[in-house]
Amino acid sequence: MQPAPRFAFGPRNYRLMWVGLAVLAAGFITMMFGDKENYGEDFVGITLGPLLLIAGFGIEFAAIMVRDKTLSPGAPAIIPGVATEPATQAPAAPIAPAYKRL
Repeated sequence: MQPAPRFAFGPRNYRLMWVGLAVLAAGFITMMFGDKENYGEDFVGITLGPLLLIAGFGIEFAAIMVRDKTLSPGAPAIIPGVATEPATQAPAAPIAPAYKRL
């Protein structure tokens, strides 16, 4: 019996991704809905919005690169469909298809 497959990302990574998406959305909204009299050419539209975007992309980068502590540090993640057994073992017998050929 094979061990249950694990994902490369843990709950911490997904929380960071959602926070990063929220900061990115706040940055785009800030740039879009700046002061109507200045057509977005004020502190909020020119300075705060791009800073929020840079922070959001930084959080997204961290969400991808940070290793979650719930995953064991030495064990690699198991990817379904990829053989994890050593190549020295003999291949298993082929499995019969579940359907009948006509």
